[in-house]
Amino acid sequence: MQVQAIQHSVSLPAKYTQCKMYLSAIARCLHFFQISRNEKQWKSWFDKEAPEEEVVPNSYDQSLDCFRRLLLIRCWCPDRTIAQVKKTLFWVILDLEKMWEESDPRTPLICFLSMGSDPTDSITALGKKLKIETRYVSMGQGQEVHARKLLQQTMANVSPGGWALLQNCHLGLDFMDELMDTVTETDFVNDSFRLWMTTEAHKHFPITLLQMSVKFTNEPPQGLKAGLKRTYGGGLQDFTPKCHKHWGKVYETLDELKHVLCRRKFGPLGWNIPYEFNQADFNATVQFVQNHLDDVDIKKVIQYMIGEIQYGGRVTDDFDKRLLNTFARVWFSEEMFGPTFNFYKGYNIPKCSSVDQYLSYIQGLPAYDTPQVFGLHPNADITFQSKQAKDVLDAILSIQPKDSSSGGGETREAAVSRLADDMLEKLPPDYVPFEVCLCPMNIFLRQEIDRMQRIIALVRHTLVDLKLAIDGTIIMSENLRDALDCMYDARIPARWMKASWASSTLGFWFTELLERNRQFQAWIFEGRPKCFWMTGFFNPQGFLTAMRQVHMAPGSPPIYPLPGRRPDGPQRERRAHIRVKDSRLYSCPIYKKPVRTDINYIAAVDLKTSLHPEHWILRGVALLCDVK
Repeated sequence: MQVQAIQHSVSLPAKYTQCKMYLSAIARCLHFFQISRNEKQWKSWFDKEAPEEEVVPNSYDQSLDCFRRLLLIRCWCPDRTIAQVKKTLFWVILDLEKMWEESDPRTPLICFLSMGSDPTDSITALGKKLKIETRYVSMGQGQEVHARKLLQQTMANVSPGGWALLQNCHLGLDFMDELMDTVTETDFVNDSFRLWMTTEAHKHFPITLLQMSVKFTNEPPQGLKAGLKRTYGGGLQDFTPKCHKHWGKVYETLDELKHVLCRRKFGPLGWNIPYEFNQADFNATVQFVQNHLDDVDIKKVIQYMIGEIQYGGRVTDDFDKRLLNTFARVWFSEEMFGPTFNFYKGYNIPKCSSVDQYLSYIQGLPAYDTPQVFGLHPNADITFQSKQAKDVLDAILSIQPKDSSSGGGETREAAVSRLADDMLEKLPPDYVPFEVCLCPMNIFLRQEIDRMQRIIALVRHTLVDLKLAIDGTIIMSENLRDALDCMYDARIPARWMKASWASSTLGFWFTELLERNRQFQAWIFEGRPKCFWMTGFFNPQGFLTAMRQVHMAPGSPPIYPLPGRRPDGPQRERRAHIRVKDSRLYSCPIYKKPVRTDINYIAAVDLKTSLHPEHWILRGVALLCDVK
């Protein structure tokens, strides 16, 4: 749908133009030509909190089958796509015993590891229940010898046999082919033998081994309720000293913080960088507080240890460090010991004296956590659900067959070749090397043009070679194959993305290339512009530095900083620890793109606010120059 020309035109109100591309693509099977006549009904349906649960206007509720209804939801409300999918799927709880009953000695059982989930304990517990010994080897360098010995012992056709568990097989890929031959070609195998394997997804894992195996995964429970239940159900007594009256509240707050810090699912709104906070960080924090609860000022010490050492030691971004310190400052304060303190409405610190009472309180928590629990705006959930839907659809798209079309339509190669011709025709010519005077602005322009020239040359070289490979003149290399697949799916080839900038689709990316080139051409041939497009620079911080150097020269006009800004500029602000001097000012970062990294960072501005700046820090508020 993304490559083929859209023949069907859909009449839509202006406010729905962002959906036009998707609606046009499915117009062949769904007729939306009457949307403009019933705009109020469609708008009312669109504005519902859960449109997939409502009746579709224009009597489409009766005429659409399950799949076409999913297409409709995908076009109108991308963030509700997964919710609609869940209505048609059956969710099955993993049952290892049933999997064992369906397996046989020559069929391995492979578990794909996910973050926070390890099936080792469950497999061992099942073996004990069935009175079968389970022995395991963790794969890695030099572990092949131990793996061979383990297989010989457990596969032998003499008692007792048993189960073999090979952990982290992605670290021993060279042994996988030998393992497959051993399992399939051994003449006699003990009937009680089973081969369990755990691995991360890896593109070099043998396909044949995957095809002959039973594959499963076991993701950990999601949400605060499941996380708290797992913590308190795992032996809180080991951490509970009886010497301090506030220990229960401190422990509950530490545990709540541990799960709230997992707001990385919200992407850049949660953390600029997705940190891997784990159970070891929590245990270290609990142990420190337990040892020093009576000796130190609990408020200041806990705030410092959490924000700078226990959790803060993993944080590398200045604004992420500010967020973490804000959590520590807001939650670990004197109000924490008061009766009215709560993390969010419905999430308070219970007065419990036993683990059973804590578990009873946890059972009453909501099953679904709203973004406000993590300190975010409710709209953060829309961003998360839209990203989740995009990731699922991209994965489905990536595993589609790549063979040429056998029907009468246009083949993949022909479509990509036509697209390559169009891009080559629009691609700007190469820049001619030139000398520049030693002026900071000219040096900055030369550096930007050098990077742009490398991208233009890379794109032209890839497109020319791709056309030759499609015609059979040269060999289709791995990079060219990736470019063909990405261009057909309207995605950006990996080599182009690595050398340039992020964008949502290939069309947006190529349009930005032309716009960047247009700005540089105007600067070269028409003189320095009065207005600059900051997003069009590779290094906007370098532009600000060059501009400041120019105006610091004798006789140059001064730069007047924005109200509330420090006169030493963004470079020093970035290196220094960010502190809010005025309680009415929020230091708001500016980024080129939604991905909030140092590459996209431009500067920070101080914005006046009627609320405390901590409110906006917890919500991850930032200014974006581009959202595509």
